[in-house]
Parts: sequence; C-alpha cells; structure tokens
Amino acid sequence: MLDEIEVESPLEVTQGYKLSKQIVLVPVLRAGLSLVNSFIEMIPQAKVGHIGLQRDEETLQPVDYYYKAPKHLDISSVIILDPMLATGGSASAAVKFLKDKGARELYMASLIASPEGVERMEAEHPDVMIYTATLDRELNENGYILPGLGDAGDRTFGTL
Repeated sequence: MLDEIEVESPLEVTQGYKLSKQIVLVPVLRAGLSLVNSFIEMIPQAKVGHIGLQRDEETLQPVDYYYKAPKHLDISSVIILDPMLATGGSASAAVKFLKDKGARELYMASLIASPEGVERMEAEHPDVMIYTATLDRELNENGYILPGLGDAGDRTFGTL
C-alpha cells in the first residue's frame, strides 16, 4: 500500500513513503459517519463512498437502502467504517456489496467488536482484515454488544 520515495528535508535527503493506491473510505450509514473525519485527518487524500444498511430489528438482518462510491474500486484499498461490529450482518453485507461492485482489497475498521461478529466475518470473508479497538464479551438477545455502548448512530447523533 506504500511506495518508498526520496524526501528532501531541510537538512538532508532521506527515504519516505507515499500511498501507492487510492484509498476509499466507505462508512456504513449512519453510524460509520462518526469515523470519517478522523480517517480523513490521517489519510487526507482518501475518497469517501457511502453505503446505507440498516438492521431489521425483527430478523437482525441488514437491509440496504443507499450506495454511492468513487470509481475504480477494483484497484483501490477500500476501508469499511462502522463503529460497532456486532452480529457481523451489516459488515458482511457491506463487503459482499462492495465485492459485487468490483472491490478486491477490503478492510474493516470498528471501535468495538463482538466475538460473534468477528467469527461471522472470518467465516464469510476470510480475505478481509478486521481492525478494532476492543473485543467485547458477547451479544445480547437483541444483537447488541455487551458491555458495549448501545446504538452507535443514536449516541453519535443524539437520537436516543
């Protein structure tokens, strides 16, 4: 993902790095929006797509409602952003959807994950690296991570 380049500092020439591929951030709406600004601060040249998936509260299965992304996903590094990797349903659906659109190099970034969500992603998409800040204990009967933080979108946007 990085190419080595020569960089001239005020004192000498040294080796540095630049991105070798386009980076595409794809937040899962709406909670994933909370991560975009931080990623853009770290990767200012990243492009941003969007995928709208919501969980059906009865079946806990993801339902898609929106998609827009930059061109050339097939030669880009695509990072899916979702603060919670709970059941893994939305994450898996997002990966499948993006693969169907041509993405080949995908990563998942979350703040909190459940063991069940990680297991599902590893089973359904073993080629996708998962990066998370913490692995919580388990899911409850409603598919929420325990101890967790509740619904990330509601907490971020004050719609509790």
